[in-house]
Amino acid sequence: MGRVEKNTVGADKPVGQGKKASALTQILNGEFLTKSFVLNNLPYIFFILFLLMVFVAKGYYVKQLNDDIKMNQTELNQNAADFIDQKTELEDETKRYKLLERLKERGLKESLNATKVIRVKK
Repeated sequence: MGRVEKNTVGADKPVGQGKKASALTQILNGEFLTKSFVLNNLPYIFFILFLLMVFVAKGYYVKQLNDDIKMNQTELNQNAADFIDQKTELEDETKRYKLLERLKERGLKESLNATKVIRVKK
């Protein structure tokens, strides 16, 4: 079985938990930065920090792209609505009976005979 050490308060504590508490204390105090492990892995730590900054920048970039997409989609919907409105207005203005009313002012009438096409062969 594992050894049990007595601390000053009198509660029993396994030996392994002392190392975890010691590691946590070293991190909080900043003592771990002076160790050779951190100094030997400094390029790797800087690389990880660089990747974290790229990750945050990517998040902002994606947010900006989403905002641009929403704005362009709104503009596209507005343009489509304007197009349908103008198309409806054009169809209304070019109805047959309205064109006949305008042509009466000039003295033109609609032909009652069907249109015939004359083709000349060369």
